[in-house]
Amino acid sequence: MKRYAIGGVLVAGILAAAVAQAQTIQVSKDNRTISVTTSATASAEADVATVNIGFVSYGADQQSAYAEGSKTSNAIAKALAAEGVAKDAIQSESQNISGVQPYELNNLTPEEKAQRKFKVQQSWSVKTAADNAAKILDVAVKAGANQSGNIDWSVKSDDALQAEAASKALARARSIASQMAAGLGAKIGELLYASNQVQEIGPRPMMAMAKAAGPVAENVQPLAINPRKVERSATVHAVFAIE
Repeated sequence: MKRYAIGGVLVAGILAAAVAQAQTIQVSKDNRTISVTTSATASAEADVATVNIGFVSYGADQQSAYAEGSKTSNAIAKALAAEGVAKDAIQSESQNISGVQPYELNNLTPEEKAQRKFKVQQSWSVKTAADNAAKILDVAVKAGANQSGNIDWSVKSDDALQAEAASKALARARSIASQMAAGLGAKIGELLYASNQVQEIGPRPMMAMAKAAGPVAENVQPLAINPRKVERSATVHAVFAIE
């Protein structure tokens, strides 16, 4: 979990100690505080898309499979370059050549089995503007990327979105503390310390489209894809003095 100081109350190096202290506060007439832990979320429409593309090709032997894979791989790279995608926006994820397992050949004719002894698989992630995701996917699929489709949505100002979630959580904590203080016939005082925990965002597994039987026709329109909302959450632990 990431930890951040809120409102300049704490620096990152003492956040863990602050939380430990808050959890061990002793109740006495000299300790007039209210401790609140609460969460909030913030969302924004994605402005960045990471499009996952890839392909699988087959051959009767290792050499022919590699030759076919090389042809498809370079066709996809050429198509993306022609679309204006910068090299540094494309990252290789995986690539391998291997023999085809017997169970993968079930329900195929003897002729098809003979042509699928080896396979080449390769995948990339392509970062682009959110409103350009459908076009990038379309270009790649038409160039032979028959294992593509997953899109990871994000925002350029992710730190700002996380800060917004933390700010909302702190405001909510203050509101709850104020109500608690009122119930005690008192009023809330200054914020003594606070900590913020932001959920880590891990990589999402790549989801593949069905393997295409052949190239996609050039006159087929891109898929209708709309950017999704990106949401960030924060959990704030805050301790306020009461008067």
